[in-house]
Amino acid sequence: MKDKGPIKITRVKDSRLPHTDLSDIKFGTIFTDHMFVADFRDGKWQAPEIVPYGPMPMEPAAKVFHYGQAVFEGMKAYKDEHGDVFLFRPEMNLQRINRSAWRLAMPPIPEAYFMEGLKALVDIDRDWIPSEYGASLYLRPVYFAIDNEIAASASGSYRFIIIASPAKSYYTGEVKVKIEERFSRACNGGVGFAKAAGNYAAQFLATERAKKEGYKQIIWTDSKTHEFVEEAGTMNLFFRIGDTLITAPTSDRILHGVTRDSIIRLARYHKMPVEVRRLTVDEVMDAARADQLKEIFGSGTAATVLPIKGIGYREEYYELNPPENSYANLLKQMLMDIQYNRVPDPFGWRVKV
Repeated sequence: MKDKGPIKITRVKDSRLPHTDLSDIKFGTIFTDHMFVADFRDGKWQAPEIVPYGPMPMEPAAKVFHYGQAVFEGMKAYKDEHGDVFLFRPEMNLQRINRSAWRLAMPPIPEAYFMEGLKALVDIDRDWIPSEYGASLYLRPVYFAIDNEIAASASGSYRFIIIASPAKSYYTGEVKVKIEERFSRACNGGVGFAKAAGNYAAQFLATERAKKEGYKQIIWTDSKTHEFVEEAGTMNLFFRIGDTLITAPTSDRILHGVTRDSIIRLARYHKMPVEVRRLTVDEVMDAARADQLKEIFGSGTAATVLPIKGIGYREEYYELNPPENSYANLLKQMLMDIQYNRVPDPFGWRVKV
């Protein structure tokens, strides 16, 4: 580790892996034996460590509890059929967490801490990575304020940790979404582009209301007019109208998704027509009524590529019957084959651990 020497590693005495059933995993509920921890105090980063996963003592006055100064990332490690392990575009996650940190007045995480911390944690817990195609090790870097002070100001001390969780499918069953018009996820000048913890807490009410109507997710619209579709609660969105794939441009309100960027680049590489532009609710619904809305799918680290079965808007519901040449299925297969080292990687996205 640059400037601080190697990462200090304290291993568990007895692994929990032999007593863990990786064939029956509920997303985000099982964690590996270790975690990475590094603190920022007195204006500098302290020596990083990998320690046994477990509770951390926190005082009730820690600023993260009171003012929500916390950002995080979502990423995965993949194991190929030979047992080799790869990260996928981790430099984009580093860039995004530091973009998020900047917006919340937090000091940037050094590249060495992020990259070497990830690699060391994945390496020490590589046996936790399920070996079957489609499964992975979900990685959650999270960065938060730890000053013990309740004054409403930015913290002077922070903790950066990385935890890991073996993962299978994030969503099961058919996914239907509802276009949201009352509540807003983000606004211009806000923190919608950041993976700030509070962004997700603010979406839960609207999502829970939609679930009572039979939907699994909502589609957020712009906060000013509710005229334009933007993204789903946990995913960027793509709409296939005719043979053209359309997705909203990133902005103050829309997350710079790593999977989103990868899908756009893959689609263009394979000569699929792609438009990155604002898309109105009316255009989506008019296309649906004219039977020109061929597909909707979400993209994100947890879900990868998720086809949407149906879309609700006000009192109207439209169910999609994807064509045989589904863009969602084709792009998901292309992406996963790169992630799992099944095909050459023309983009240089894989990082071997």
